[in-house]
Amino acid sequence: MRHRNDHRKLGRATDQRLALLRSQVDALLRHEKIKTTVQKAKETQRMAEHLITTAKRGDLHSRRLVLRSVRDKDLVAHLFDEIAPRYSDRDGGYTRVIRAGRRNGDNAEMAILELTD
Repeated sequence: MRHRNDHRKLGRATDQRLALLRSQVDALLRHEKIKTTVQKAKETQRMAEHLITTAKRGDLHSRRLVLRSVRDKDLVAHLFDEIAPRYSDRDGGYTRVIRAGRRNGDNAEMAILELTD
């Protein structure tokens, strides 16, 4: 049973997992599409959706909240100025996970995580 299991541990310590997710969210916001494993994509999707929802408010407090996770100020400006207004009429579902077969080296299931139009 998975009662009260809030997130996937991804085989890493907490600080390493958070660093991984932050870097993947940075890459997603910068390139609007990343290729990773399915489990990492699902965890990154949760974090990215929360950040976009926070950025849609557009005030100073939400900008500071986003800066906790995304350390690059230019990327935060891009999020607030271009990405968040694109989803102003949506309540969620800003990203999608598309399964992309298996990786050759270790047969891990791969996925493409991208921002929707």
